[in-house]
This record gives sequence, C-alpha cells and structure tokens, in this order.
Amino acid sequence: GCKVVPLGAMEYVAVASPEFAREHLPNGLTAHNFRDVTFVCFNRKDDMQAEFVARRFGLKRVSLPSVFVPSSEGQLRAVAAGWGVSVVPELMAAPLIAKERLVDLAPGHKLPIQLYWHSWNLESAVLDALSEALTLAAGRALVA
Repeated sequence: GCKVVPLGAMEYVAVASPEFAREHLPNGLTAHNFRDVTFVCFNRKDDMQAEFVARRFGLKRVSLPSVFVPSSEGQLRAVAAGWGVSVVPELMAAPLIAKERLVDLAPGHKLPIQLYWHSWNLESAVLDALSEALTLAAGRALVA
C-alpha cells in the first residue's frame, strides 16, 4: 500500500517585473485588469494562476491569456524579463522581490497549496529516515 503524509502548505504569490507592473498594473492586480495581461504558466494543466485570481476576487471560474514555460526556474526568469504575471511559490519569489527584480502584485494575498509526501508502505530504514527528514524540513519551510 501507499502512505500519504501531509507536509503543510506552500504559499504562492502573484508577481511581475517592476517595469511590467508599472506599465500594465500600476495599482497592482485588480478585478478590473487581470484580463488585460498575459500570465506565464507551466503548461495547459497549470491552473495556479486562474485559482489565485478566482480566489482573490471571489470569482467562480476565470480564463486568462497565457504563455507556457514548462520550468519553474524558467517561469521566474520569464516573469523577471517582463513576459507577464505569474503565480509562484513565495519561497522562490522572495529573494527576487528583496532584490527588486520582482514585485508582489497582491500584497497580503497568498494561495496556500497543500503538499503531501507519498511513499510505499515498506519496511525500509532508508525510506523511514527519508520520510522523517522530509517531514522535519517541510515543518520548517511550509505553513502548517
């Protein structure tokens, strides 16, 4: 069988380059302007951006103009280069926000995504040690 261990939530934030934000979203991301900008997504199945916008503005479902960059690091580089807006893990965005290479478009609003560790239910000291180390690290890095 399979063991599923909840690790906590990773918080996602909406970001853009300072130049993109100044030009297209001078008042941040609002219910009136989110349809006017391009969102950088991982692929067609990536609904993080739509989920963030829908929750932020109390909408049932949204459709967003998108471009696809199938790499987490690539998405951050594309956003920093001014391609558009993306919703990314705050852990990845924070250093770039601190260096003023990205800006938070919806300060105070985060999308928490629950993360889980799935492992086979085996008698294995290595797997048990890995599971324990992962759970401890997640406890320090993620929101309960």
